[in-house]
Amino acid sequence: MKKNIFPENFLWGGAVAATQCEGAWNKDGKGETVLDHCTAGDREHPRIVTDSLESIYSYPTHNGCHQYERYEEDIALFAEMGFKTYRLSINWARIYPNGDDLEPNQRGIEHYRKLFQCCRKYGIEPTVTMTHYDMPWNLCKKYGGWSDRRVVEFFVRYARTIFTEYKGLVKRWLTFNEINFGTVTYGGIVTSGIIPENRKIVMDDPNATPEEKSKRFQALHNEFVASAKVVQLGHEIDPENQIGCMQCGFTYYPLTSKPEDILAAQHDMEIWNYYCMDVQCKGKYPYWAKRFWEENDIRFSIAEEDLAELREGTVDFISFSYYKSDCSSEAGAGEQNNGTNFGIPNPHLPQTAWGWCIDPKGLRYLLNDFYARYELPLMIVENGIGEYEIKEADNRIHDQARIEYLREHVIAIREALQDGVPVIGYTPWSAIDIVSAGTGEMKKRYGFIYVDADDSGNGSYDRYRKDSFYWYQKVISSNGENLENI
Repeated sequence: MKKNIFPENFLWGGAVAATQCEGAWNKDGKGETVLDHCTAGDREHPRIVTDSLESIYSYPTHNGCHQYERYEEDIALFAEMGFKTYRLSINWARIYPNGDDLEPNQRGIEHYRKLFQCCRKYGIEPTVTMTHYDMPWNLCKKYGGWSDRRVVEFFVRYARTIFTEYKGLVKRWLTFNEINFGTVTYGGIVTSGIIPENRKIVMDDPNATPEEKSKRFQALHNEFVASAKVVQLGHEIDPENQIGCMQCGFTYYPLTSKPEDILAAQHDMEIWNYYCMDVQCKGKYPYWAKRFWEENDIRFSIAEEDLAELREGTVDFISFSYYKSDCSSEAGAGEQNNGTNFGIPNPHLPQTAWGWCIDPKGLRYLLNDFYARYELPLMIVENGIGEYEIKEADNRIHDQARIEYLREHVIAIREALQDGVPVIGYTPWSAIDIVSAGTGEMKKRYGFIYVDADDSGNGSYDRYRKDSFYWYQKVISSNGENLENI
């Protein structure tokens, strides 16, 4: 009999983020977050951040997909699919509304307790991200986000609370979602909590001054220290806790065989992937970081005690997102980027409706690359395709493109397992249709479950199973062996 490649305890599931799915943005004592102040946008128009919640704008995270009220219904659907784990996040501002509060909000604590208990009732293990682009707004306005060292201790206080309150309910934690966006994305308020002057949510700001860059690298360093402290704290409170980092997984290929392009691809892999992963997995900055700081005129403070914290607070496993790959060139991305990629689109690959290159083999490449470098277990906690979708008259949603995309990526994981890479789980993005973090759109759908809502918040918010729901149900029940169409 042919041996199944996927381990018996492989963690099949799906993923969401609190600010994109919950809604209920001002209920039960919750404070305002960064994304609560972000307007809707689209591929051509970036989201912007507003101080006051002006009625002329739409704020899509205020609604999400109404999971705050409907989590029991959703978790029952996830159980029907066969989920072994549900990757979700706690909204920091539900636990500490202002971030610097001395006492937590009990209604927020009880909400997540009931949610985790519901998961356990169905045999689903929660995989919990501690902060997923949801910093309390007060910390942005009062302290300048993560650029202020005091925020480290606010985060540790929050972590102590949730580690203690959910001991026995949650054992798998991720500290910061896609922390590596803080390296090159100088305009990234969602990672740093620093509000850019132009108020735009952009992936990169090529015009950032050395002072702006330095402030954001200080913020990133403070996040590293916070993560290291929290890893140690989590192990102290419950030795069974497994605490991982969460990176945005970037695969870069040289655009040509020119040596200059090969060096450019190596540099992009270093900056986008290894800068953060070396700190969180090895406990130290990479050897080339000093030159990078000097050449980009980046200056920030690293206390002597920070170095010890980083060494002692390395993670137990690596989790990461993977959607696409890009190409690198000595000339840079230039106009070929067009705001849709982080490099140059690969001319040999197809693209999604939003201009992202589809490259399943890039996932196998990245899994092998990360394991060769860090020798830690790996978990893919985001992988998916955003699509325009229509609910037919019979309430069916035929999302064949999603099935094909996910099938090829599952095959890539299977190949990596055969290569000897210890992949422990796979939670595609997203478990259910939610608001896109990048554009604020509802019509950019990623889920296995269709939510009847539009970009303006109109609709019944009722749930409908897509074709991919039934396909993934079959994949899980066969432990990754049956990948055929429904």
